[in-house]
Amino acid sequence: MADRIAVILAAGMSTRMNTQLPKVLHEVCGRPMLDYVLDACRQAGVDRIIVVVGYGKDQVIERYKECTDVVFVEQVEQKGTGHAVMCCVSHLSDFEGEVLILCGDAPLIRTETLSTLLEKHESERAAVTLATTVLDNPQGYGRIVRDSYGNIQGIVEENDCTPEQRRIKEVNPSYYCFDSQVLLEALDRITPNNVKNEYYLTDALRLSITSGHKVVAVTAVPSEDCVGVNNRMQLSQVSKIMQERIQSKLMDNGVTIVDPPNTWIDVRAEIGQDTVIEPFTYIHGQVRVGRNCRIGPFAYLRDRTSLHDDVVLGVFTEVKDSTLMEGVRARHHSYIGDARIGRNVNVGAGSLTANFNGHEIVATEIGDDCFIGSGAVLIAPLRIEAGSHVEPGSVVSQQQAHALGAEERP
Repeated sequence: MADRIAVILAAGMSTRMNTQLPKVLHEVCGRPMLDYVLDACRQAGVDRIIVVVGYGKDQVIERYKECTDVVFVEQVEQKGTGHAVMCCVSHLSDFEGEVLILCGDAPLIRTETLSTLLEKHESERAAVTLATTVLDNPQGYGRIVRDSYGNIQGIVEENDCTPEQRRIKEVNPSYYCFDSQVLLEALDRITPNNVKNEYYLTDALRLSITSGHKVVAVTAVPSEDCVGVNNRMQLSQVSKIMQERIQSKLMDNGVTIVDPPNTWIDVRAEIGQDTVIEPFTYIHGQVRVGRNCRIGPFAYLRDRTSLHDDVVLGVFTEVKDSTLMEGVRARHHSYIGDARIGRNVNVGAGSLTANFNGHEIVATEIGDDCFIGSGAVLIAPLRIEAGSHVEPGSVVSQQQAHALGAEERP
């Protein structure tokens, strides 16, 4: 495998997002957009990653400061995609290998697409390879210009297109693979000769062609993957597409999702075989659900929740940062927060753990085989022994819990 570096463009401000958060940190199904691009690169065999930052750079750097394979380069002035890559020259000058150049606001990127791009680049022994797509409505994208033999002649940005070029449906979704030395040679010659007076990365491709280097294109990007995020509506569209992928993968792995359009599942969630997810369930964060569970309808599972096998959570039940062991039942209108619930515990309708005392979050522990009656309020910090019986409507503190015991069970 050749050495590979990825350059990810993540410096833009995105005025259309109307946000103070860097665009690439906006979440899609629970993770920042940039996460998806980083993961796709790693899974495609990239050794090092350069992230070009600008607006909100400190927030981006803070978010990824523990990623040992990532270095950050600042683009102080946003003067185009070519200029962004120029800012990375000092990191590329001694490198000989393949350079992937991608956009950080394209979370629908797939490892398979990058693998196809890299395979084409290597099999053709090309100097530059790009992955393209065909869109029925190509508005907003640079057009791929080919000659009568199908050889790529260049990319024309929409603002610079002639009326004839605007009718081209093959477009550039900004997936590039350059030989590093060819890239450096082209960057040294790019000039801002365009409507926006910016340095276009597409000119690097044109200059490589005119210099006699082999440039190829492979139509490898599915049309839905081209949806970039430049405003809140597109963020919503991308999230819906990603949600379909998440749920499709879960269903392929044996999870039943009764009503996919009315269910939301975080990309970080893990759900076991033969679990049923009822409509209007919302699963957010690093949640683990075991096998043969039934969740919902209208259930809410929050970050750091772990459900073991054969757990049933019913209508309007919320669980946060808790572990529920095998056989737990909480069927109606319950709140379980910062708790550990033992095996075969029944949590009655309307019961809740009072886990915040006004100053700090405190924990509840319930032993195996307990019965928690309807409407019970469990005041943490609290430990209820195995086999205890809590009467409906009880308010239980730790002092009262000492009076509970298996011998009181009916």
